[in-house]
Parts: sequence; C-alpha cells; structure tokens
Amino acid sequence: MPSRGGLIDARAIFTLLGRFYAMSLETFRQLFKRPFHTKEFIEQAWFIASVSLLPTLLVAIPFCVIIVFQINQLLAQIGAVDLAGAGAGLTVVREIGPLVSVLVVAGAGATAICADLGSRTIREEIDALITLGVNPIHRLVVPRVVASTVVALALNGLVTFFGLAGGFMFSVFVQDASPGLFVSNLNLLVGLPDLLTSLFKAAVFGMGAGLVACFIGLNVKGGSKGVGEAVNQTVVFSFMMLFFTNSVITAVFIQFAR
Repeated sequence: MPSRGGLIDARAIFTLLGRFYAMSLETFRQLFKRPFHTKEFIEQAWFIASVSLLPTLLVAIPFCVIIVFQINQLLAQIGAVDLAGAGAGLTVVREIGPLVSVLVVAGAGATAICADLGSRTIREEIDALITLGVNPIHRLVVPRVVASTVVALALNGLVTFFGLAGGFMFSVFVQDASPGLFVSNLNLLVGLPDLLTSLFKAAVFGMGAGLVACFIGLNVKGGSKGVGEAVNQTVVFSFMMLFFTNSVITAVFIQFAR
C-alpha cells in the first residue's frame, strides 16, 4: 500500500476500497454466468470445511459454555436459573453461532484462499489466464466465494447445535438447572426471525471473508514475502469487516423486530 510518512494515504485507502467493491460487483455479475465451475466449488468447500471444522468446535463449545455460565450466574442471583435455556438460545442462536463459525472461516479458510491466489499471482498464473481469455473472477473467485458462504452456513448450524448442547450439559449437571425447563424455554426469547437472521449473518460473513481473501490474494506484490503479509492482512481486514457488518445487521434487526 502506498504510504506517506508512515501513514497510509487516505486517497490510497479510497482507491483500494473502490477496487474491492468493483471486484465484489464483478463477482456477483459473474456468479450468474455459465458454466459454473462445480468441481472447483466442491474442492474449495471441502478444503475450507476440513481446515475449519475442528477449530470451530474447539472454539464454539468453551465459548458458548462460558457465556451460558455467566448468564446462569446472573439468573441464579434472582432465583431464575431454570430460565437458562432462554438465555442460551438467545446468545447462541443470535450472536455466537454466526460469529464463531465465520471467525474460524476467516482465520483458517480465508487465509488459505489468500495464500493460494497470492501464490498464483506472483507466479503470473493470473496474468496467463487473462492472456488466454479466461476471466479469473469467474474461474477462481466465484467458486471460492460461494464455497466460503456455504461452509459458513453449515458451520453456523453446527456451532448452534453444539453450543446449545454444551450449554445444556453445563447448566443441568453443573448449575442444577432443570433439563425439562431448559429445553422448553429455548424458544422463549428467540423464534424463526432470529434463526433466519443468524443464517443471513453467517452467509454475509462467509461471503465477505471470501471476497476479502480473494481481493487481497489477487493483488499481492513483493514475491513470497508479500504473500505472507497478504495472509496477515486477510485476517485483520476480515475481522474488522465482520464485526462492523455484525453491528449493522444486529442494529437493523433489533429496529425492525420491535
């Protein structure tokens, strides 16, 4: 990135943002162009899922348990620990599920996508595709973005299930909550709109992480060192975008859910 006195030039930032949005719009346009590269999509989806599945579970279970434990501590002080299911359903379904799943996708899958495309860029494979008349957005970016979106959706469901299961086990066997009341109160504070919002968040987060990874990977400079720096930038920019997007979606949902 161009810099001036150690500070990133504001004009360079807006230029990069413009190029990112241009690539994103081109990706959406190419998404409906045939043929869709199904084999590439399956390979990328399997790869992202394989590197993200175990870290997602290892992060989701203790994270959900800690949040449920803190909520139950507050409920126990007012003698309402049997409402633990309502608190667990609200936090896991609405926030923890999409955030945890896509943070792992951004940290594991997106970095792998960036490294792959970055390596192809410095080896001039992308330039070779363009010379041959092949659109790299259609051939490489679209399958990876769709794969990232689909895997994020799948992991969101997985995190929600294991998060609620872990919260149930911890609430019932450690904090003496009633198992029947825990299950019956799961939908006390959440409903179908919350579930749909959670799925929408996961899809948007996964798509965003894939777009960021592809954009940075296709714009790598500086050889192998540049690839390493691009991977680090992918993690940072993906997390920043995910938290900002989460705030916007949550604010809009709360506003219209009143």
